[in-house]
Amino acid sequence: MQRAMEAHTPDWLVVMDDDGRPEPGGLAAFHAMGQSGALAHWDAVAAAVYFPSGEICEMNRPSRNPFWSLSHFLSTARKGRDGFHIPRRAYDGGLSAIDVTSFVGFFISAAAVRRVGYPDPKLFIYGDDALYTLGLSAAGGRICFAADVRFEHDFSTFSNGDSGQRFRPLWKVYYHHRNLLLLYRQAAGWLFWPVLLLILPKWILKVRHHPGVRRAYLRLTWLAVRDGLLRRLGRSHGEVLAEARE
Repeated sequence: MQRAMEAHTPDWLVVMDDDGRPEPGGLAAFHAMGQSGALAHWDAVAAAVYFPSGEICEMNRPSRNPFWSLSHFLSTARKGRDGFHIPRRAYDGGLSAIDVTSFVGFFISAAAVRRVGYPDPKLFIYGDDALYTLGLSAAGGRICFAADVRFEHDFSTFSNGDSGQRFRPLWKVYYHHRNLLLLYRQAAGWLFWPVLLLILPKWILKVRHHPGVRRAYLRLTWLAVRDGLLRRLGRSHGEVLAEARE
């Protein structure tokens, strides 16, 4: 993003993972928003992201911050994840206001980049997109989900019937948990501490999905929680890889 801003004079940037790509017509749908004048109302646009199989990619489903709205908070208490993520019917068409999204098919205006700066490279992987877009929303930025702007994410961290529970490769455990703590802290404010008491047991129980590497899973989770609480982002990737060895 910084290279694009420094080397060119863009009106908008689009960000995607190396295993993400626009579906045919996806970029044309974004350009159509500009031609219709719809982009004038937004600082950023999130694409509708699907697996190659055509199913909605859950990890890229945008959300509202439940701690900024009583209705979203109560809905989250009742429904869990479905309470604060946009409903699946939003994928049928139209635009929806959101607070948080991923970097798979994320369009952001150059004006918004100049306002809030760049993602923190020390986060490396996981959560950098959510922290960045939540920060944009907190700064008054307007983000929408556009159902007609479709992207594909050939995502394979969780595979072979893992149901989103087993990390492959294992070292991703550290970044996932550490950065989620940073995100929860930014999103929840003073409610972060009771939230922490709810999520830590869930993370520890996921050790059952990692036979053969359970000690390494627990070790990485402990380091992630400690570094996340202390807001330490200086641990090298080499150290993380060493801790991931059983």
